[in-house]
Amino acid sequence: MENDYLELLDRAKEKLPETIERHERFNIPEPDILQEGKITVLRNFQDITDVLRRDPEHMLQFLLREMGTPGNLDGRRAIFKAKLNAAQIMERIESYIDTFVICSECGRPDTRMTKEGRTLVLECDACGAHRPVHVRKGVKSDLSNELKEGGVYELFIHDVGKKGDGVAKFNNRVIFVPGTVKGTRVRVKITKISGNAAYGVVTQEEPTQ
Repeated sequence: MENDYLELLDRAKEKLPETIERHERFNIPEPDILQEGKITVLRNFQDITDVLRRDPEHMLQFLLREMGTPGNLDGRRAIFKAKLNAAQIMERIESYIDTFVICSECGRPDTRMTKEGRTLVLECDACGAHRPVHVRKGVKSDLSNELKEGGVYELFIHDVGKKGDGVAKFNNRVIFVPGTVKGTRVRVKITKISGNAAYGVVTQEEPTQ
């Protein structure tokens, strides 16, 4: 009887999916950043994407959109044309993981992205679940309160509004800056905050720390 039980146990172990072992080792490297003036270099970017098993370009575009800054890949590094800290970058990486990596059914990272027509689908190799990927809007951020009236921030003007004002983004807020041109980086003093929108003017003052 005992031998039969042990034999059945061995067979059950052999049938366990390898994804369980991978999940136990799912450990995201801490962002290794280097500040070069007003540029931030994420030196271990591809180490992170390797662990997540995701396309570096796909993840980079998500991070750039979330942080409202231009940037590019440089070998295994990611270059952000803004002054960022490790906490800001890690928060966006965690948001990417929640959206594009973690299975909503079993909570494991053993997933892959496929397309069904025009719909991006997350398929889980661990439990077999699959779901459409919905990019979340308004990602919760502990950094959103950093934007304050009277504060000075260095912003990238990524668009121009209907009234001709430059449009920048700070976390989840849209900032309107009169007299600015798309594609420029300027120092902006915040004059008013209203909900998810803010208004500012170009200044020569040093950015708020």
